[in-house]
Amino acid sequence: MVHTGQHYDDVMSSVFFEQLGVPPPITDLGVKEDTHGAMTGRMLARMERFLLDHRPDLVLVYGDTNSTLAGALAAAKLDIPVGHVESGLRSFNRRMPEEINRVVTDHLSTVLFCPTRRAVDNLAAEGLRTGVHLVGDVMYDVLLTYRHLALTRSDILNHLGLPAGGFAVATCHRAGNTDQSERLAQILDGLAAIAQETRVVFPMHPRTRKRVTEGGLWDRLGQVMVVEPVSYLDMIRLQEAATVVITDSGGMQKEAFFLGRPCLTIRDDTEWPETLTGGANRLVQADRESIAAAYAAAAGTSVPKSDVFGDGDAAQRIVRLVVDQTWRR
Repeated sequence: MVHTGQHYDDVMSSVFFEQLGVPPPITDLGVKEDTHGAMTGRMLARMERFLLDHRPDLVLVYGDTNSTLAGALAAAKLDIPVGHVESGLRSFNRRMPEEINRVVTDHLSTVLFCPTRRAVDNLAAEGLRTGVHLVGDVMYDVLLTYRHLALTRSDILNHLGLPAGGFAVATCHRAGNTDQSERLAQILDGLAAIAQETRVVFPMHPRTRKRVTEGGLWDRLGQVMVVEPVSYLDMIRLQEAATVVITDSGGMQKEAFFLGRPCLTIRDDTEWPETLTGGANRLVQADRESIAAAYAAAAGTSVPKSDVFGDGDAAQRIVRLVVDQTWRR
C-alpha cells in the first residue's frame, strides 16, 4: 500500500489504519494540500519513482481522488496494468474534479471493478466492455464488517451529549461548495435554520474550516455544533443515530443508504443515483430555504432496503479476480 499524503491529518488518515486494523503503508509520498494540478503532478512524479523501483504486477487504485488519477497515470505510462475499484461512476458533471479523475482513470484501466449495474452500463456507453466486472461495493463490505464495532466502541454520542434519534449530522467539504464564499454561506445558513428546531452536529473538514475562517462566516452557523473531524467508527455511529444525514460526500450518501437513514445531498448531481430510490437521498440546492425545507420533508421518513450495492462480498470477488489473474484473459 502506498499513501500519497493527500489526507494527512491524523483524524483523516492514521486513525483509519489504527481503528480498522489496516497494515501500515509501505511508503508515504508526502504530497499534501495544494492546487489540483500541482498535487497531481507531484504525486505522479513520486509514484513513478516508486513503481520503477518495485515493478508490481498490477496497481489497484480506488475511487475518484487526485491520488486515484496519479496512481493510474503513473502505472499506465510504465505499461503496468491498472485495476480501478469503484469504476464506472458518473455524475455527468465535468465541472467536478472528481468526475475528470473517474473518467480518465477508467479509460487508463486494464480491469474495471464496478459496484453497481448502472456503473457497468456507464462504461459500456463509453465503449469500455473488456475487463469489466460487476463485483459490488467495497464500502458496503466495510460497513458490514465494522458496524458492530461502531456500536460497541464509539462513545461519540455520550461525548457530545447527543440523544439517539434527536439530531442531524452534517458534513461539507467539496470544492464546489466551499470555494465560493456566498454558496458556503448559504449552506451554513441552511444548517443554522435546521439547528433552530433540532440539534445539528457538524464535524468540519480542514478545508471547510479554512474557508469559513477566510470568509468570516463563523457567525452564520448559529447554534450548529461544530466539532473536529471524527473517526470512521464515530461517523458511522453518528449517522446511524441521526434523524437525517446532510452532506456533499459520495461516501456518506451510501453509508446513510446502507444504514437506513434519509440523506440530503447538497449538490446538483450525484455519482450514486441508486441512492435516490424512494426518496432515500435527495439532491438539494445550496440555499437556506431549500435546505431547511428538504430537512423538514426528510425527517421521519423511511429508507427502503435494497441489494443494489451487492451482498457484502465485493472485496473477496476483487481478490479472487486479481489472484486468479482473470483480468489477463
